[in-house]
Amino acid sequence: MAPLTRNRAAQGNIPQAINIKYYEQRSSAGLIITEGSQISPQGAGYPNTPGIYNSAQIDAWKKITDSVHKKACRIFLQLWHVGRISHPSFQPNGSLPVAPSAIRPAGEASTYDGNKRFVKPHALSLDEIPDVIDQFSKAAKNALKAGFDGVEIHAAHGYLLDEFIRDGSNKRTDKYGGSLENRTRLLVEVVEVVSKVWGEDRVAVRLSPLEPYGSMYDSNPEATFTHVIKKLNKFNLAYLHIRENTIEEVEDSDQYFDLKKLRQLFSGTYMVNGSYDLNRANASIMANESDLVAFGQLFIANPDLPVRFQKNAALNRPDPSTYYGGGERGYTDYPFLK
Repeated sequence: MAPLTRNRAAQGNIPQAINIKYYEQRSSAGLIITEGSQISPQGAGYPNTPGIYNSAQIDAWKKITDSVHKKACRIFLQLWHVGRISHPSFQPNGSLPVAPSAIRPAGEASTYDGNKRFVKPHALSLDEIPDVIDQFSKAAKNALKAGFDGVEIHAAHGYLLDEFIRDGSNKRTDKYGGSLENRTRLLVEVVEVVSKVWGEDRVAVRLSPLEPYGSMYDSNPEATFTHVIKKLNKFNLAYLHIRENTIEEVEDSDQYFDLKKLRQLFSGTYMVNGSYDLNRANASIMANESDLVAFGQLFIANPDLPVRFQKNAALNRPDPSTYYGGGERGYTDYPFLK
């Protein structure tokens, strides 16, 4: 089950009873990857998303992991820092969101008071970056306390680590900017500290090389992500998770390249995600284009998706109007097979 932001945490970014039911319903998955969970108050950028930075959040997540484990399912927590895709209303003391460079993304932030234009972020200083790395380390330790089976580092979709990787959002001239080596440095340092907590084989990384969200751009995405893969090959990761965008989803066709090349480069377990159905998923695995396939929208509408696949049963259709926020409708009320 792919990570899916659903905006249904309680006040204080604390998972609640409805979240326990949601994940327990989907425990027939071989692996659940949770929705992104902010590693600190600074890492937040959306309403009602869960965190993993205080004891109340740890205790609430523990109820979820216990429930999932009773169904013999494994569950990884996704560690999330949104970077510049935030708004001062989410930040401690109303401060600016942080990023590698002070470049405002196009678009609007979804806040508790409606949509608001993104702001120009604060460019992290060299002295501030160690604190971000420490936020990931502490969150990894908290995930361990909460009973997870591993963690997935969110380095995709225009959020903080992705912003450092791509040169459209990273204009730094210090050791975290410029060259490919420098732009991947923060991701590597985060993987290192999280691996010290979990062991490399319980740590995963998610990338989205073609994702345009958040005004993301790179002058040579194939070269950039080839370098990222080479750096990640130095770790014995649980898996590498690639969000595959079609050429239609990529706003600038010059950004597009064949992501199958990354499969050939990566030496470990390779997971893909992106509008797969059963037939496409099986074909991908049979052609050795992937080892694992993560399903998102299909799992939203079909809590018993593996059973439906096994029986070749009809699938419930998801309701996009209920994806983000709300209560049980469109969250825990999709029917199981009878």
